[in-house]
Amino acid sequence: MIMESILLKIENCVAWISLNRPEVFNSFNREMALLLQKTLDDCNNDVNVRAIVITGNGKAFCAGQDLKEVTNPELNPGFRKILEEHYNPIVQRIRNIEKPIIAAVNGVAAGAGANIALACDFVVATEHTSFIQAFSKIGLIPDSGGTFFLPRIIGLQKATALMMLGDKVTADEALNMGLVYKIYPTAFFQEDTMSLATTLANMPTKALGLTKRLLNQSMTNTLEQQLQLESDLQIEASSSNDYKEGVAAFVEKRKPEFKGN
Repeated sequence: MIMESILLKIENCVAWISLNRPEVFNSFNREMALLLQKTLDDCNNDVNVRAIVITGNGKAFCAGQDLKEVTNPELNPGFRKILEEHYNPIVQRIRNIEKPIIAAVNGVAAGAGANIALACDFVVATEHTSFIQAFSKIGLIPDSGGTFFLPRIIGLQKATALMMLGDKVTADEALNMGLVYKIYPTAFFQEDTMSLATTLANMPTKALGLTKRLLNQSMTNTLEQQLQLESDLQIEASSSNDYKEGVAAFVEKRKPEFKGN
């Protein structure tokens, strides 16, 4: 029996996406990359999904590209196709889906696996998690948005060192430098991650999505452009049903019940 390389479970408005090639530390081949894109599209289009978790089955989160694929003349799609049809569309989907996305990094995250995690809105880790910008070890350059996100998260000099030297970053080091939001104990990792995702899923999804759009635009906007966009999107947020519910709950001194619209 051939197992699906991507597993999807939806519970309490949370989509739990698992990379499922544990025998190769969830490294990407073409099938898994394309299936992850489709799964993200399905979650984006499902109004019942209000938060998304991406994690890995087994001991690893994702070891990056499956090198057996690129060294097999019959299977190798070539690096241009790998980047333009596999990784770049995944990163673009993660940033453009206006729902919170959590990378639940349950083990090693290397190469493209590390950078796909960094593209997510939240990164949580176990105490045994590690991150490696492994590209220089085999004569490649960082891809999958790593050169965009990593310097913005930890600064240019530190990002340069990690990318050029390929140093392994432990969970504690990642927390201290701002690569991860929180470290959860391994024994409670899925439970604690689900708790965070459920909290996000019960929040005003429209406002969270607009916040994500603002943060994306802030990467390239001038201050004037960003202020104008804040004004425009605040008008949009204030017309939502969740805003009305939030104000009503505040006035009535009760917990709001957001519906995500």
